[in-house]
Amino acid sequence: MLITIDHNDRRPIYEQVAAGIKSLIAGGALREGAELPPVRQIAADLGVNLNTVATAYRELASLGLIQIRHGQRAVVASKRSLDNNKGDLRKRLRTSLTELSLAGLSRPEILNWVSDELAGLLK
Repeated sequence: MLITIDHNDRRPIYEQVAAGIKSLIAGGALREGAELPPVRQIAADLGVNLNTVATAYRELASLGLIQIRHGQRAVVASKRSLDNNKGDLRKRLRTSLTELSLAGLSRPEILNWVSDELAGLLK
């Protein structure tokens, strides 16, 4: 599982770990029912505290993206569990698009960025 940590990123490391796993799920690298590596293994691979990875797993579980089975590994849940969050997702998309517009990007530039990110995500 390929997750990277950017120490120059302002986000906490647990958020970066969670974002990396979200990206792998969204891109299809981690499919429904796939087992995630143990917290200890990811922590060792990334050189971070295991509590940091455990926090990322708990966040993903609270979003319904993974299920944590105590005594076993965490597994990827169905993407369908996001159906209840579509309104929230749309608000977050609008916020991101607003930020891009406020940064001075034109409509074609924003569309290119979105297209490039989708292409990278769904490759």
